[in-house]
Amino acid sequence: MALVIAGERSGVGKTTVTLTLLASLRRRDRLVQSFKVGPDYIDPMFHRHVTGRACRNLDPVLTSEAYVQQCFTRHSQLTEYALVEGVMGLFDGISSFAKDKGQMTNDKGQITDFASTAHIARLLDLPVVLVIDCSRLSGSVAAIAHGYRSFDPRIKIAGVVLNRVGSDRHLSLLQDSLEPLQLPIFGVMRRQDNITIPDRHLGLVPTAELPELNALIDRLADLGDTCFDWQRLLPLLKSESLSPPTSSSLSPSLPVRIAVACDRAFNFYYQDNLDLLQQLGAELVFWSPLEDADIPKDIQGMYFGGGFPEVFAQQLAENSSVRDAVKTAILKGMPTIAECGGLMYLCEQIIDFEGKSWSMAGVLPTSAVMGGRLTLGYRRAVALQDNLLVKANTTVYGHEFHRSHLTLTPTQPLFETSRYDCEENMGCEGWGLPANIHASYVHQHWGESREIPQQFLKQCLKVASSATWI
Repeated sequence: MALVIAGERSGVGKTTVTLTLLASLRRRDRLVQSFKVGPDYIDPMFHRHVTGRACRNLDPVLTSEAYVQQCFTRHSQLTEYALVEGVMGLFDGISSFAKDKGQMTNDKGQITDFASTAHIARLLDLPVVLVIDCSRLSGSVAAIAHGYRSFDPRIKIAGVVLNRVGSDRHLSLLQDSLEPLQLPIFGVMRRQDNITIPDRHLGLVPTAELPELNALIDRLADLGDTCFDWQRLLPLLKSESLSPPTSSSLSPSLPVRIAVACDRAFNFYYQDNLDLLQQLGAELVFWSPLEDADIPKDIQGMYFGGGFPEVFAQQLAENSSVRDAVKTAILKGMPTIAECGGLMYLCEQIIDFEGKSWSMAGVLPTSAVMGGRLTLGYRRAVALQDNLLVKANTTVYGHEFHRSHLTLTPTQPLFETSRYDCEENMGCEGWGLPANIHASYVHQHWGESREIPQQFLKQCLKVASSATWI
C-alpha cells in the first residue's frame, strides 16, 4: 500500500503537506520512497533532500501506463513506506484516447483526466488523501469533500488534510461540517507564517539555492509530529512487496565516461535517465560549469540538463575557460545532449530579464532571450532527420517549460512538434548541427525509450575512437 497526496486544486499546499509527512517519517528513521506525478523536476529535489532517496516521476505521457506501474512497484518495494505527491487538482489532466474500455471517457472516446493524479491513483490502485485549503471555508468544506469523493467511484478518498486552518473555532466549524460524511481527518495544519518555500518564474527555488533549507525541514518535521493522525496514516503508508524486484536486463556493454553538468544552473534531470546510462555501462562524471576551471578529463560525451542558466548567466559568462572548452570539444565532435537550459548555454548569448547580454558557449548561432511568456505543455515530436539520438520520422514525447525564446531558428531543425492532447502544430525546433549535438527545449524521459541512451552511447564510442581530445 501507499498513499497519494492530492489537492482539490493547485496552490492548496500539497507539496508542503507531502514534505511535512516525509520530514516526520525521516525523523522517525523510517525509510520512505517518494514519487511525483507529472514531469516536474523541482518538487522531486525537495523530496530527495528530505528522504535521501531519488524521487521518481510517474508520468504516463512521457513514458506509458505500464512503465508507471513498473516504476512504482520496483522502487516502492525497496523501502518501508511509500508516498506519491500529485499534480494540480485531483482530476486535472489532459485528453488522450482511451485504450481501456473501463476508462472514464467523453463522447469522443477520450480519457479526460489522462496523466492526472486520479489517473495515477487508478493505475496503482492507491487510496487518496485530499488536501483542502480551508483559509476561506467553513461549512462549504463538506461540499468539496463530498464532490471529490463521489465524482469518480473508482477513486478511494481515504481521508482529508485540512490546511491553513485559522483558529480552534474555525477547526470546530470544519469538523462539524465534515462529520456527516464520516470522512477521516488525517491532519490539521494551521496557518504558518514561518514555513515558506520561495519561488520564482518557473516555480519553487531549487534546493541547492536555499541555505536555510535544513532549518525549514526541521520545522516541518516538528509540525508533522503533532498535526497528523499517525495511528491512521502509518498503516496506509506501509509499502507492500507485490513481487521480488527484478534486476535490469540491460547489458553494460558500452563503457564510456559522460560529463553531466550538475550545479545550481543545471540540475533538471530525471533519475531514471541517469540510471539507464549507468545500466548501459556509462560512468557519469558530475561537474560544474559554474565552478570548475575545465571540463572533466577523459570523457566521451556531455549531458547538459535544464535548470536556471539565466539566473547565473553572469557567473557562467565569467567562466570563459569552461565555455571555450565546451565549444572546442563539441566542434571536435564530442556527442552532446543539451535540454532547455543546456540548449541556452550552447547559444551565443543569454539575454536576461533586464535586457543584459551574457556570453555563453557560442556553439549555436542564436541567442536565448528571457521574456514574460511561458511556454508550457506536453509535446509530440517527430524527428525530421537522423540525429544524435533518434532516426528520422521517429516520434518521441516530451515536455516544454520555459520563459525564453531563440532569436534565430535552426535551418535544419530536429523536430516538428505538436501538442500532445490535440493536433495543434507547435512548429519546428531543436538544433542538430553540428551533427554530434542534440539541443532542444523538449525535455524527454527515456523510461520507455531505452534505444535513445543506447544510441547516444554508441555515438560516444564511435566518435571517441578517432577524436584527439580523449
